[in-house]
Amino acid sequence: MNILLWHVHGSWTTAFVQGPHTYVVPVTPGRDPDGLGRARTFAWPASVREATPGQLRDTPVDLVVLQRPHELELAERWLGGRRPGRDVPAVYLEHNAPDGDVPGTRHPCADRDDLTIVHVTHFNRLFWDCGTTRAEVVEHGIVDPGHRYTGRIGRAAVVVNEPLRRGRHTGTDLLPALAAAAPLDVFGMRTEGLADHLGLPPDRCRTADLPQHELHAAMAERRLYLHPVRWTSLGLSLLEAMHLGMPVVALATTEAVEAVPPGAGTLSTRPEVLAEAARRYLADPAAAAEDGARARQAALERYGLKRFLADWERLITEVCA
Repeated sequence: MNILLWHVHGSWTTAFVQGPHTYVVPVTPGRDPDGLGRARTFAWPASVREATPGQLRDTPVDLVVLQRPHELELAERWLGGRRPGRDVPAVYLEHNAPDGDVPGTRHPCADRDDLTIVHVTHFNRLFWDCGTTRAEVVEHGIVDPGHRYTGRIGRAAVVVNEPLRRGRHTGTDLLPALAAAAPLDVFGMRTEGLADHLGLPPDRCRTADLPQHELHAAMAERRLYLHPVRWTSLGLSLLEAMHLGMPVVALATTEAVEAVPPGAGTLSTRPEVLAEAARRYLADPAAAAEDGARARQAALERYGLKRFLADWERLITEVCA
């Protein structure tokens, strides 16, 4: 089966393309957001093929995986008039929690009979108003990076992209108080200048943007994973940290309360409780390793790649029948 999807979310796509199909990703000369092509820093199999908009016109496509509202028009145009959901089976994959007037947020694909909206978390399905459109949940799956945790560096790892721009969404305002409990290593895109922005000494808040294989190694050396995110769907970095065997200290918000079971870390809506948990892990490496091992086991059971791909195969079969 040929599946057309855009390279929007590198970590999610890395898991999805491990399936048994051919995955066609658009590529443009400038590799703009609508034509990034294959990933450069993620390991994707040879079954992922690039196609220019001109090539897509004559490419057989059995399923379109839409991820952004404008891709409906883009796909129809690039596929030579074939309409997703009408002429080609299609699903709309919703990565994000809704913004704005959250209890009443209507999904862009609400009230359609030609699409299935696939949410990556049950939290997403609960908060999006999809109207009469069929809505399913396929929870995340992770390509297992292995149990690599050492925790030898007495610091907390935080993974977030654009923390200055995203602000309260990602809990950036909470970092100064948490940095007082545990020095932070913040990994992600556009993290430069974060310590100055927060008024923190450089040694309490270091930043770096690493490719995934280097990121996993760096995370696993830190004593704990800190997830101060207020509002998101479910950060894949949290699940990757659990797979690595890291204990988790996270805000008890969104889907994190389902993903992190008791004994795998500390969840709370009180930042002072998170700060105390971070101090405890810094002082007790053995307890950190024990909780991290439980976090890994829980992540393998719920967010393993085999379950993820099986769920998608079931859904693809239904949609394309």
